[in-house]
Amino acid sequence: MAEGVTAATPTGGVAGRAVGLGLSPELVLLLREQLPGVAERTVAALTAEVGEYARSLDSEMRTTIESAVQVALGAFLRLAAPAHVAGSDPGTPMSSALEGAYDLGRGEARSGRTTAALLSAYRVGARVSWREWAATAVAWGLPAMTVAQFAELVFAYIDELSAASVAGHADELATSGRAREQYRERLGQAVLSGAPADALLAAATRADWEPPACLTAVLVPSALARGTVDALPRDTLRVSGDLAGPSGAPDDTTVLLVPGPAGADGRAAVLRALRGRAAVVGPGRPWEQAASSYRRAVRAWQQHPPAREPVDTEAHLPELVLTADGEALADLRAAALAPLADLRPATAARLAETLRSWLLHQGRREEVAADLVVHPQTVRYRMGQLRELYGDALTDPEQVLRLTLALAVLPDSGAAGG
Repeated sequence: MAEGVTAATPTGGVAGRAVGLGLSPELVLLLREQLPGVAERTVAALTAEVGEYARSLDSEMRTTIESAVQVALGAFLRLAAPAHVAGSDPGTPMSSALEGAYDLGRGEARSGRTTAALLSAYRVGARVSWREWAATAVAWGLPAMTVAQFAELVFAYIDELSAASVAGHADELATSGRAREQYRERLGQAVLSGAPADALLAAATRADWEPPACLTAVLVPSALARGTVDALPRDTLRVSGDLAGPSGAPDDTTVLLVPGPAGADGRAAVLRALRGRAAVVGPGRPWEQAASSYRRAVRAWQQHPPAREPVDTEAHLPELVLTADGEALADLRAAALAPLADLRPATAARLAETLRSWLLHQGRREEVAADLVVHPQTVRYRMGQLRELYGDALTDPEQVLRLTLALAVLPDSGAAGG
C-alpha cells in the first residue's frame, strides 16, 4: 500500500492542521472520487433521521444539499492536499467553505428550519463522511495515529462549518425580523391614518401579518410598551414616534393595535392581559376601521390619564359623548344655566348641584338628599328656588333634556357661571 503521509509544517487552525496531515495526492484523489456517493448517502441519512428534512426535501432540494456536501468536503480535501505545502494559501479554501456554510445557514432560516435541525444535519454529515473516509484511509494503510488525527480534523472542520451556519441562520432571522418589524410599524401607521382597504391589505401582505376579525387600540406610556407587548397576542402591532395631528397620541405614548375576536369576550381578554398596567383601551373595531378606536383612546387619555390600571373607554361613554365637542357643551351649559347667572357663585353652584342630582334621581327627594348629604327639607327648599328661577322649563321635556346634558359633566370649578 502507498504511504499516506508526507512531511508538513502546520500553519495554525483547522486549515493549517489539515496541511500538516499531509495526505498523499493519490489518497486525496481517491477520497475526492468518493464525494458524490458520500453526499448521496448523507442526504439519505438526513431524510431518515432528521424530521424537518424528511418532511420538506423535494428533488431540487436534495440536489442542492448533495452539492453543498460535496463542496464542503472538497474544500477540506484541498486543505489536506500536498499542493498546499508547496506554497498555496490554506486559508483560501477554508474561507470559501466558511462563507458557503454561512450562506447555507441563512438559506435554512429562510426555509423555516431551526438551528437544531441544521446542527443535526451537520452531525449526520460528519458521521457519514467519516465512516466512508475512514474505511478508505484504513484500507490505504494510513498509520493509526494519522487516522486518529484525520478524524479529529474532519470533526473540527465540521464544527467550524456548523458554527458559521448557525451565525448565518441567526443573522438571517435578525435581518428578516427587523424588516418585518419595520413593515408592521408602517402597517400600523397606515391603519391609524385610515388608509383605504386595498392599501391596508397590501401593507398586511408585505408585513406577513394575517388580518384579524378585530383590532383594539391601546395607548400605553412608551417606557412600558415593551413589557406590555409581551403580555398581548404575538401579532400585536406597535406604533410609536410622531403621531401628530388633531387626534395625535399624547407625548411619550405608544399605540398598540391588539388583534382578537370581536365582541365582549375579545375585549375581556384584552383587559385581563392589561391588568395592573397603565393603559387606555379603545373599543374593538373591524381591523380596517381601527383608527376610530385609536381616536377614542386618545380622547379618553386626555380626560383620564391612566395610573396603575387600564382605563376602559367603554366605562366612560357618556362623558366621551358629551365632551366630543367641547365648545358646543360649553354653549349648552351657558344657556341651560343662564337663570343662575345673577346669583352669587357659591349659591349658583349649590343650586346647579341640586338640580343635577334631582334630574338624575328623577325627583326622588330622599335619594337626592342622600346623594348631596343634606336634609330632605334642604332639597325641598332649594328646589323651590329652582322652580322660581326656571318656571315651566323644569316640566318641559326638551328643556329637561338640555339641562340633563348640560349638568351631566360638571366643570372642575363648579357648574355655575355658565
